[in-house]
Amino acid sequence: MISFSILFLAGLLAGSINALAGGGTLISFPALIWVGVPPIMSNATATLTALPGYVASAWAYRHDLRAEGTLRLSAILAVTALGGLVGAGLLLITPGDAFVGIVPWLLLGATALFALGPGMIRAVRSRNIGPAGPGLSAVAIGVVATYGGYFNGGLGIMLLAAFGLIGFENLHGMNGLKNVLAALLSVVSVVTYSSAGLIAWDSAIVMAVATTLGGYLGARYTRRIRHTGFLRGVIIAIGAIMTAVFFAV
Repeated sequence: MISFSILFLAGLLAGSINALAGGGTLISFPALIWVGVPPIMSNATATLTALPGYVASAWAYRHDLRAEGTLRLSAILAVTALGGLVGAGLLLITPGDAFVGIVPWLLLGATALFALGPGMIRAVRSRNIGPAGPGLSAVAIGVVATYGGYFNGGLGIMLLAAFGLIGFENLHGMNGLKNVLAALLSVVSVVTYSSAGLIAWDSAIVMAVATTLGGYLGARYTRRIRHTGFLRGVIIAIGAIMTAVFFAV
């Protein structure tokens, strides 16, 4: 019952946080390890459990999604799927002991991205050089997608920064597209992970239900929240604590 409660609460928080500000993996990934799921399986399972939350959030943002051109969006989706497949493949060939050593650095990087994300996005969107061309856009999305296929932490911030580089301007539309691409990445990654038996299904089911609920509620009430500084500070603090703990062990 304690494990069930931890997984459900972590999933609820992770789904809400992903919809509102990103960074939910900083909650779900450590929670899975805490209840005894091995690190690589925790990473794969956290990606699976984030999927329904991404879908629910994208649905809540459906009225803000504006078509930027069918060809353009099709190209973004294709590059995202390819990058996710590459990232998931890299995870499969990473030895378990090596991944344990990488985990603290992944958490550190994800926390830093989350902390610096708003500044990154402002810097990208305030540039005066115009939108990136097709080549640079494809590289930016491909790099982010590969990272997302390997580790989900900080993915939302990286996608928003990439969208700003490409030339997207409507923030709500960007959030909706972020969730669509994150969902696609999760599907590609989860299919790859499950084929290798890396999903802890018992834990995944509990957390996925909670993440779905949290993702929908988080997206639905996002516009009512005017000051997210406190929430961001809490997430950064949690990420910093988790990073320190993983470096210590």
